[in-house]
Amino acid sequence: MLLFSFVTLYTSSLLSDCYRVHDAVSGKRNYTYMDAVASILGGVNTRLCGIFQYLNLVGVAIGYTIAASISMKAIKRSNCLHENGMEKGCNMSSNPYMIGFGVIQIFLSQIPDFDQIWWLSIVAAIMSFTYSTIGLSLGLAKVAESGKIKGSLTGISIGTVTQTQKIWRSSQALGDIAFAYSYAVVLIEIQDTIRSPPSEAKSMKKATRISIAVTTTFYMLCGCMGYAALGDKSPPNLLTDFAFSNPFWLLDVANVAIAVHLVGAYQVFSQPIFAFIEKQASQRFPGNQVLNKEFKIPLLPGFAPYNLNLFRLVSRTCFVVLTTLVSMLLPFFNDVVGIMGALGFWPLTVYFPVEMYIRQKKIRKWSGRWVCMQILSMACLVVSIVAVVGSLAGVLLDLKKYKPFQSNY
Repeated sequence: MLLFSFVTLYTSSLLSDCYRVHDAVSGKRNYTYMDAVASILGGVNTRLCGIFQYLNLVGVAIGYTIAASISMKAIKRSNCLHENGMEKGCNMSSNPYMIGFGVIQIFLSQIPDFDQIWWLSIVAAIMSFTYSTIGLSLGLAKVAESGKIKGSLTGISIGTVTQTQKIWRSSQALGDIAFAYSYAVVLIEIQDTIRSPPSEAKSMKKATRISIAVTTTFYMLCGCMGYAALGDKSPPNLLTDFAFSNPFWLLDVANVAIAVHLVGAYQVFSQPIFAFIEKQASQRFPGNQVLNKEFKIPLLPGFAPYNLNLFRLVSRTCFVVLTTLVSMLLPFFNDVVGIMGALGFWPLTVYFPVEMYIRQKKIRKWSGRWVCMQILSMACLVVSIVAVVGSLAGVLLDLKKYKPFQSNY
């Protein structure tokens, strides 16, 4: 996890310098990640970047839909088990919660532009801090109660799982960690909302340092304390798999915070897709009245009317419906997250930032710096391949007991 954080910090700094071409203050802006690749690398790289970026964003939306439904379902199950006793199954489908999450996203998706969801990002950040603190506190309390630290430096014991299972799970875990550091996929789009001076690159680098430091600290503390508290019995999700059964109301608060956090996070990762679809449509059908016509919808007194665009309403609603349906068909959260993290990490977090920086700064081929950057890129490629294989193995195992539109958690 520390290695992933250092790599992401370094490559995010390289990517930030690619927001403007040639000059960090007065150079031509690149409004999206794909624009940056097109202006600096060009050719087939642009198309490959678009494929990786937008497939990754779709995957993130699917993963967040699944994760939100797990948390909402966990609240219902927690209350059921508290009322009826732990011996009761309290089994239920997650589909209604996915549909409910999708309905909320249909409304929020009508927010026109990326820079208008800043308040959602703030709410999401507060919720993330809330559930992380609760998870850490529960782990600390469990260790204090038992008086001993469980687990080992080598991970889960052979016997609890087989050697082969441990290898596959470790590989999948690399994909999960890569997913946790996958925000490079929207870094340029976020940087485009920053005001200057100081330069957008300078502000983005500072924000990146702070965010990676804070998130890595919480990742490490929650992961280590959860493992110290539960050892080999640690579940995939500490707050939804009832590793801690009491106080149940505190678990409910944590899961509410997770669900609210994911409501905002879904929009942060979906807005670039919406912008891409609408940009492509306007370029293909210039001057089309259906694409551009807006209807003013009056809101509450004191609020400006909402400008309703029919194409935006239909296209964004279709996207949310599609991701919701796929989430209901393939409710394998850890495996989906692992595959998306692994597939997106190397090209989007490492390869394109490294290659664009080399091209923009005119770093000489076979120089010491060029060789070091290529070694970093190749090492991350190997890690990504291992993570993809591990996650695919997890999906194949899940498919053995898979039934369409039925949860397996």
